[in-house]
Amino acid sequence: MSSYLDYTGRDDVLSGGARMIPVSTPAGRHRVWVKRVGNNPDLRVLLLHGGPGATHEYLESCDSYLPAAGIEYYYYDQLGSGFSDQPEEPSLWEADRFVDEVEQVRRALGLGRDNFVLYGHSWGGILAIEYALRYQQHLRGLVISNMMASVPAYNDYARQVLMPAMDQAALAEIISLEAKGEIENPRYMELLNAQHYVHHVLRMPVEDWPDPVQRGFAHINPAIYVSMQGPSELGISADAKLAHWDRTSELASIEVPALVIGARHDTMDPAHMEMMAGRLPAGRYLYCPEGSHLAMYDDQQAYFAGLIEFLHGIACRRGYRAGPRRARAARTVATVVTTVTAASTTTPPAQLGGSGVATRPLSPRNSAPSAAPIAPYGPGHWACRVARPGPRVAGRAARLRGFRCRAAIDDDGDGGGCRGNAEAAT
Repeated sequence: MSSYLDYTGRDDVLSGGARMIPVSTPAGRHRVWVKRVGNNPDLRVLLLHGGPGATHEYLESCDSYLPAAGIEYYYYDQLGSGFSDQPEEPSLWEADRFVDEVEQVRRALGLGRDNFVLYGHSWGGILAIEYALRYQQHLRGLVISNMMASVPAYNDYARQVLMPAMDQAALAEIISLEAKGEIENPRYMELLNAQHYVHHVLRMPVEDWPDPVQRGFAHINPAIYVSMQGPSELGISADAKLAHWDRTSELASIEVPALVIGARHDTMDPAHMEMMAGRLPAGRYLYCPEGSHLAMYDDQQAYFAGLIEFLHGIACRRGYRAGPRRARAARTVATVVTTVTAASTTTPPAQLGGSGVATRPLSPRNSAPSAAPIAPYGPGHWACRVARPGPRVAGRAARLRGFRCRAAIDDDGDGGGCRGNAEAAT
C-alpha cells in the first residue's frame, strides 16, 4: 500500500492529483478537469461519466473499493461538465468530438496499451465503445457499464418492458408533461421519482440517495443532455443526436479484453448487455442481480467485486495483445466470472450494497440470462469456467480474500491460464 500512496516523481503532486488538461476543439482550445487517485504504473483506469452532461461526482463510490485493490484511476469531467470549461457552443456536443477529446486526455496522462483501461458508464459506455472502435491500439482493456450497444434497442426496451410495468395513469401524465415541454414542472420529477427512478435508476428512496449521486444529478448540464439524448427520461428522443446510434454489428471488431456490466432492474436491457459480451471477442459479462442503472450503489458488493476481478485479471496478463489466435480462443468462453462472496471482507458502514456477488453464464446463442445466479464455491471463493468445443468443460478456481485476485484465466487457449499474481498491495 505504501507504493500505491507514493506520489514521488508524479507531475501532479502539488495539486493532489488534480489538473486541467488543454484540449483542442473545432471551436478553439478549452480545458478539462482530471484527478488521479493512487499510483500503479501497471493498471490505470480512466473513468467516463454518463449523462451526457453529468459529472464525475456520482462515480465517487470507487473510492471505497479501488484504492484497497491497488488500482490507479482518474476522475474526469468531460468538456461542458463539472469542473471543466463549459463553453456555450452546441456544435461541440457530438460523439466524434468527445472521442477526440478522450484521446487528447489519454495522451496528456501518458496512458498506453500496457496499462490503460477505459471505463464508461451509461453515456460513458457509448463514448468508450466509440473510442475503442477508433483507438483500441492504445487500450489494455475496456469496461462498458450499464449501456446497450443500440439506442433503438434501448428505446424498444423502454416501450415494451419498462413503460407497461408503470402505473398507466402516471405514465400518461409524464408523457403529457414531456409533450408540453414542462420537464421543469415539479410534478414531472415527482412522477419520475415514484414511477421510474427508484425502480430503475437507483433502488432506494430518493431522500436516501448518497451524496455523490445527489451532487451528480444537481450538476448535470441540460444543454448537453437535451441536445444529445433529449428531455425524456424514458428512452432517447427521436430528434436527439444519439437517436440512431447503433454499434451492435461492430462489437466483434473490438478485440481487447472487455467487461460488460448489466443489472436486473436497469433502465437498459440486461439480456442485450449479455449479448454484447458474447459478441466481443474477449468479452465477459458481469450481472448484478439486485442492481439498477446505478448498480455501483444498489448492488455495490457485486459490482465492485466483479469489476476488480476483471481489472486484476487483465493486469496480470503481461504482454497481452489481441490477435486472431487469442480472439478465437476468447470466443469459446461461455461462462464468465461466476460467483463471488465477500464473507471474508469487512465492509465499512459507509459502503452500500448487498452481501454477495453473482454473475450469470453466457448462453451458447447469447440468449437471455438464466433464471438464477450460479451457486458459490464457498465464502471468499470465485471461479472462472471456460466452455470449449466438445463435451469437456475446463474450470479453474482461485481464492479471493477481500478484493485480492489471483486470476486463473486461460486467455490465449494454451491451457495454461495466467501465471501472474495481481494481488493488491497490503
